Amino acid sequence: MSAALTVWVKGIGLWAPGTPTWQAFREVAMGGAMPGGHERPVADTLPPNERRRAPESVLLAAAAAGQAVAMSGLDAATLPCVFASAHGDQTITDYMCATLATVPAELSPTKFHNSVHNAPAGYWTIATHCHAASSAISGGEESFGAGLLEAATLAVADDRDVLLASYDIAGTGPLGGMTGTTGPFAAALVLSPRADGAAIRLDISPEPGNSAGAATGDAWMDGVAASNPSAKGVPLFRALAAARPAALRVGAAQGLDLHIDIGGIP
Repeated sequence: MSAALTVWVKGIGLWAPGTPTWQAFREVAMGGAMPGGHERPVADTLPPNERRRAPESVLLAAAAAGQAVAMSGLDAATLPCVFASAHGDQTITDYMCATLATVPAELSPTKFHNSVHNAPAGYWTIATHCHAASSAISGGEESFGAGLLEAATLAVADDRDVLLASYDIAGTGPLGGMTGTTGPFAAALVLSPRADGAAIRLDISPEPGNSAGAATGDAWMDGVAASNPSAKGVPLFRALAAARPAALRVGAAQGLDLHIDIGGIP
């Protein structure tokens, strides 16, 4: 096993159909509640005007990120951030492809503005007045793991707290048929290189492998995990909800896994 990146979890955020907050997801994960109905993501960090015009991908990412930062008690303006997504906003991409193929002169400037892969990172950093470094990455079907590796590496290398937000929305049209993404999901973590009172430690070791992702044994959670590349982090979040030591694997790239040991829990 290679040397581990050790980071501490200071904040967690999550949005999934039926569990619009980390607290709701944790209650379902622990068997104390059933998933509810589908709710629009609440991205309170964004100003009202931006919330009204932001696409679903931005709302998802901002909702999860806002929860994680609020839990951490840190100032979002000071946090470097990593936004990870396999496919970006598939609805807008499908619209743009269809419009360019038929009536290109009618392409919406607003839709074009929101089509870029770093749109959620841009909305977030502008809304929070964040001047720290931000990045938007894609690792295909392993985007969650790629984002986790990037954020943990930055936290350790720069000795700074780092925000990770991973998100994807359901695909539409021919693109949706190709990607097979059938539902929205977003999750976020604030990672620190120091304990500083945080209860949960992650020891992350990159290793050769092609992880298919571990089943949780819960039909609803396994369904969510299979619906969306970013939701491949569901087994990790279920383990975090349990708040007990555990070990699991998450894919980070073709031929690269992350072996994650969860510890530091009283």
